[in-house]
Amino acid sequence: MTILTLVRHGETDWNRDRRIQGTTDIPLNDTGRQQARDAAADLGVQLEGPVVIVSSDLSRARETAQIIAAELGLPLPRQYAELRERAYGAAEGISSDEFFTRWGDWHTAEVPDAETRPQLRTRALAALRRVSADARRDTAPIAASLVVVTHGALIREVIRHATREEFPADGERLGNGSATTFLLERERLRLLTYSGVVA
Repeated sequence: MTILTLVRHGETDWNRDRRIQGTTDIPLNDTGRQQARDAAADLGVQLEGPVVIVSSDLSRARETAQIIAAELGLPLPRQYAELRERAYGAAEGISSDEFFTRWGDWHTAEVPDAETRPQLRTRALAALRRVSADARRDTAPIAASLVVVTHGALIREVIRHATREEFPADGERLGNGSATTFLLERERLRLLTYSGVVA
């Protein structure tokens, strides 16, 4: 059994400007760094037992995790490429408005060279099983609280899986620096806390 907290990375300039990042490696801005410090403060009062923090290897997630780790006095986070954001193919770098003009609704759009939602879900769940196993091995015999700093689309897909598509509801978004908590038991993933807000 693992308590798994997925944290969305802090804001980047592309988040602020509503541009699609995907796997494009855009760094945090100063607002994002403050969001990471705020997330650390929130996590510091919630987490119990040994804490392991890991992240995607993209710089916006990596720096968010490093800030959280420093604030909580934890070792530097291990990075996993499997925790990267969904690859958006031809949509990376364009504005959200242009996306809708070219391909329509987020949930039904077929973007050239983009990773599909089923592909993202498969990758995300395999990655969470791997990082959970690594964390358990690192802290055995004591169960660790695991903090995973990753990306919005990946977190949304994990939430959909855990809730049988009930959440996030249409129009809800996961804010930069927000945290969503799950209980991982063997192959079962159960949502404990949800951080979606109306956009």
